[in-house]
Amino acid sequence: MKRTAMLVAASLCLFVPGAFAQSPNDAQIASIVVTANQVDIDAGQLAQATATNADVKKFAQLMITDHTGVNKSAVALVKKLNVTPEDNPTSESLKKGGEENVANLKKLKGAEFDKAYIDHEVAYHQQVLDALDKTLIPSAQNAELKALLVKVRPAFVAHLAHAKKLQAELGKS
Repeated sequence: MKRTAMLVAASLCLFVPGAFAQSPNDAQIASIVVTANQVDIDAGQLAQATATNADVKKFAQLMITDHTGVNKSAVALVKKLNVTPEDNPTSESLKKGGEENVANLKKLKGAEFDKAYIDHEVAYHQQVLDALDKTLIPSAQNAELKALLVKVRPAFVAHLAHAKKLQAELGKS
């Protein structure tokens, strides 16, 4: 569990105010958003295939569905705006952290897997919300990009609450 939290922290270490010498530009924000969603889709796909708890499997499917939807909206918007997502230290760190999380989760089975996946989801969604509030929304220059970030924020709040509820339930067993 501590390793999972460390992986989340490491993958998001650049996902906080001050991580950029300047605020990230819209192309960098687009890359961060798409990467962050893909990381959660990948973990959700693994959990969908591996989790033993029915509620964890349902949550994983919700993550796949919702984050795929956000990515479709983000990709459609950047195409409309003619913005090419720009890789940056944060998006690269997210990708690496996501790969490390999946590799770590693949070593686990049963209830241990379920708990580690949900623990990661709690930490990850909290970090994403912090990044949305402190860096991404304030830094977005394009009004439509900013509006998309504001629009999807409540889904991340709901995901965090759902993950915390599952975390508490798994802790009882």
